[in-house]
Amino acid sequence: MNLRNRMMAAAGFAAVLALTGSPAAAKDLAIHAGRLIDGTGKAVREKVTIVIHDDRIIAVEDGFTAPKGAEVIDLSASTVLPGLIDDHVHITQGFHKGDPIHTAVTHTGYDEAIEATNYARDTLLAGFTSARDCGAETEVIVALKRQINAGVIPGPRLWVAGKPLSPTGGHGDDANGLDPELEHPHWTENLVDSPEAGRKAVRTLRRDGADLIKIMPSGGVASIGDNPAIQLMADDEIKAIIETAHSLGMKVAAHAHGKQAIDHTIALGVDSIEHGTYADAESYTLFKEHGTYLVPTQLVGAKIYEHAKAHPEDLNPDTVRKTFEVIPTMLKNLHDAYAAGVKIAFGTDTFGMSNHGENAQEFKLMVNAGMPPMEAIKAATWNAADLIGDTKDIGTVQPGRYADIIAVDADPLKDVTVLEHVAFVMKGGVVYKAKGATVVR
Repeated sequence: MNLRNRMMAAAGFAAVLALTGSPAAAKDLAIHAGRLIDGTGKAVREKVTIVIHDDRIIAVEDGFTAPKGAEVIDLSASTVLPGLIDDHVHITQGFHKGDPIHTAVTHTGYDEAIEATNYARDTLLAGFTSARDCGAETEVIVALKRQINAGVIPGPRLWVAGKPLSPTGGHGDDANGLDPELEHPHWTENLVDSPEAGRKAVRTLRRDGADLIKIMPSGGVASIGDNPAIQLMADDEIKAIIETAHSLGMKVAAHAHGKQAIDHTIALGVDSIEHGTYADAESYTLFKEHGTYLVPTQLVGAKIYEHAKAHPEDLNPDTVRKTFEVIPTMLKNLHDAYAAGVKIAFGTDTFGMSNHGENAQEFKLMVNAGMPPMEAIKAATWNAADLIGDTKDIGTVQPGRYADIIAVDADPLKDVTVLEHVAFVMKGGVVYKAKGATVVR
């Protein structure tokens, strides 16, 4: 049995352990929504019926109706929204207290596969019915996606990047900070140091089940030794990756903090910039000219800053230093980008600094940065679906879309933090949470 098959088997075994039963088959349903925020950014509708057949919405009607043969779900006292979308997660990764280098050399893909079953479940129960995973061991995340799609374990719909592509020594080189004589078969397979290597890496990821490509044109914060402020991947490498991905129908997300990395990568056609810390007015103009999304990941910034202050011993010293240099600017960047008219998609960069299932804490940070609550919600619904490339299926409560629907007990336009306490979750016409309690199947 080769490594990929062993990893997939491990994921499947973990799924069986986590399983409490498969979801029941969907049927005709009618949801009575007291208030509906449909995800398009349009005005709230009062007293609406959402009619569902199998896993799709077939009608959204004024008033409370009860179609013949349909089971009625009473959410007449609630605010109903589309299932939320997090466009930047690492759903196989969690935080492990203690020396991070020890974790890096002792934690395997088998561990990640088993842990990810809980992370996926927690994300779904928090109201995030779709997510874009922006970096994981390819075999593990592809197996997780398949098991979720097969109904073996509960979790959000996933669009996955697999292993991010990095230059040698860049953010994403697993050997950073380690004894250079240490070797691991997978530590170099994602390293790109030429256009030819970039093309092959994209094609390999596509073959192995990735839906999008993640690249690391700048250094990062949580890695050792690389500089977030400078561009580390060459323009010809970036261009080759983007052109190859687009030729295969795949979008490209770029981790980029430094201005040069941001500006060059946008000009070369990337679909989204993740973080975008040192962007400026010139950068914002490029965002708008090219239609590029910013995924601002405020939550990871706030959480890593808090952790570096309170428990620096849990992080490597280089990360602590870079946190204090980079994060205040990163958190300010969303205000400036939104004010300049840059398109924003919701993303938390959840990988353990915050717990999986706490994704909605991003909303408060977005509102604090100057986004109206409706715009923050739209960033996690229609905008997020648009960046993924699937507005026909997800992101809004409209006929033809999947019946991915959540509800909260108060008005998120008055207090966006109520989205941290989702009371009802439906994915594809199947209820996973009702009245604040998990529906055990």
